Amino acid sequence: MKKVKWGIIGAGGIADRRTMPGIELAENAEIYAVMEVDMTVAESLKDKYSAAKAYDNEIDILGDPEVEAVYIASPVVYHKKQAMMAADAGKHILLEKPIALTVEEGQEVIDYCKEKGVLLATGFMMRFHAYHQAMKKIVDEGKLGQIVSCRAQLTCWYPDIPGNWRQAKATSGGGALMDMGVHCLDLIQYITGFKAKRAAGMASTLTFDYEVEDSGALLVELENGALCNIESHFNIPDAAARGRFEIYGTKGSMLAEGTISQIEGGKLEVMISDDSLAYDAKQDKNDVEPMKVDVEFGNMYTKEIESFSDSILTGTVVEVPAEDAVQVQEVIQSAYRTNETEMYERF
Repeated sequence: MKKVKWGIIGAGGIADRRTMPGIELAENAEIYAVMEVDMTVAESLKDKYSAAKAYDNEIDILGDPEVEAVYIASPVVYHKKQAMMAADAGKHILLEKPIALTVEEGQEVIDYCKEKGVLLATGFMMRFHAYHQAMKKIVDEGKLGQIVSCRAQLTCWYPDIPGNWRQAKATSGGGALMDMGVHCLDLIQYITGFKAKRAAGMASTLTFDYEVEDSGALLVELENGALCNIESHFNIPDAAARGRFEIYGTKGSMLAEGTISQIEGGKLEVMISDDSLAYDAKQDKNDVEPMKVDVEFGNMYTKEIESFSDSILTGTVVEVPAEDAVQVQEVIQSAYRTNETEMYERF
């Protein structure tokens, strides 16, 4: 099988922890070149992943004729510039979220890549989680009836780190909501099939001293009227978090735990009831056996890379287009505006 030769821009961090190990398992992709601003680090990563080349700047890795696609996992502040440079070089691009500092910049990247004729996808790898795909199938088949409510949470412990780019708005674009809440919103929209039509949010820095929020909450109304709650925090210890994900409909519910994560795992409980039941004044909880959901866990990053590589090799539609990332970012930015303008009542 032909393999797409990948170049990795920003090969440390999440690329090293998750994405490059995922690429190593892919059947239609290989790590050809890595780039980090510190050449010593780049050489070390080259050896670790048996890559052919190591670079310490974008110009050289993008000028390598063997590189067919790039995965960009650098700080957000560099995304627009690096993506446009990659498009100029004719490289297809998998760009981590958020794809740019602002919605406007993100749209510029999308338009530029279309003009240059290169494919552009975004890093919402959690769509490829086996349980999330099973949840989407259950909704698509109508087994939950009318979707009326969703709730998703993604948190971590992220204390003050001097010089950390995620903790400064000028280099990250936002805090917990922009970094993690985007995954929650994307999954809700992906699984239910409905986009947000109204949103309001609150964001604050309760625990740490950096300027972006360490606590964020988002209320979203979907196109079908369903109300959704999203919670993202940088100030909840990892061991204390459960990452719950809940979807409720008129015929049942899906309650997941530990699936909104960088590792494919967790558990899922699906309860199917009957929307024709009469009103029960006692509101007794009838015993309903959970529906068995059989899945086979794998590696979300591998599936993400294989999907995009397949689009490059065969022309199949990109599964996670960058337009989805910009739409999600627009909702998150609206939450920030709501918070800043205090478009809510105080008591």
